[in-house]
Amino acid sequence: MKVIYLGTPAFAVKPLEAILNSPNEVAAVITQPDKPNARGNKALPCAVKAYAVEKGLRVLQFGRIRDAAAVDTIRSLNADIMVTCAYGQILSQEILELTRYGVINIHASLLPKYRGSSPVQWALINGEKEVGVTIMQTAYEVDSGDIILQESISLDGNENAEETLNKLSPLGARLIVKALDLIESGKAVFLPQEKDNVTHFPMLKKADGKMDFNKTAIELKNFIRGMNPWPGAYTQTKYGILKIKSAEVVEGKSGAVSGEVILSNPKQGFVIQCAEGAISLLCVQGENAKEMSFADFLRGKPIDTGTAL
Repeated sequence: MKVIYLGTPAFAVKPLEAILNSPNEVAAVITQPDKPNARGNKALPCAVKAYAVEKGLRVLQFGRIRDAAAVDTIRSLNADIMVTCAYGQILSQEILELTRYGVINIHASLLPKYRGSSPVQWALINGEKEVGVTIMQTAYEVDSGDIILQESISLDGNENAEETLNKLSPLGARLIVKALDLIESGKAVFLPQEKDNVTHFPMLKKADGKMDFNKTAIELKNFIRGMNPWPGAYTQTKYGILKIKSAEVVEGKSGAVSGEVILSNPKQGFVIQCAEGAISLLCVQGENAKEMSFADFLRGKPIDTGTAL
């Protein structure tokens, strides 16, 4: 089939690669417009665009894909189907009907659970022990379309969001090629989602990363996993914002209050009391600094035991 592929982040690269290496033809790749780097002085391509350019594929970028000019361009490609994977813009009903087989989506959750733009992050925050990929027919209501294929993987309880997406990307690659084959052969089965089991979670914002030590240690470990690498779990110290990149659950201290630093020693640990148990910080990142071990951080910026965070 002639495929138009819409995707933006690294998670969407392997599925594109799999389609390119299949009997299907990639007519064009559509990604979000280039964004400036951290210093704002250079526009950088997203991961999908970089890969597409490397492979000599036609790349299209629309500030607003619903605009008439964008729709006309897509229509002119005369594709059989469109595949989306974390593209980043909502498609209009007109776009959904442009191709013979419509649009199918690679979604990083076990639908109908975790509809929305940050499914992996929320699954980790909520302590899910398994995650997965769903291939679905795209409908106008976000993530509501019929399920074509679905498969899960188990987690060990330590993966962060980036690591989890790296595990799911090859799964999405395998399933999307299988789904395209099923659709072309007329063997695809479209199963409506169970409406009673729908959960929807909002897009994460930078402010959502603030740590709440009134939660249990297990809840906070999962929170850190889900927030890493973005928007990042953080707390305020006398040195400014401290991002917590990874932590483990340890025993708390009797009589200590939530948010109290109960151990702060480069050789022994950096431990903060929670509502139940405590978290031992492993990897952190101070303001305008690189990621480092808790030990390296404390050697340069000591925090007294008993400090309230």
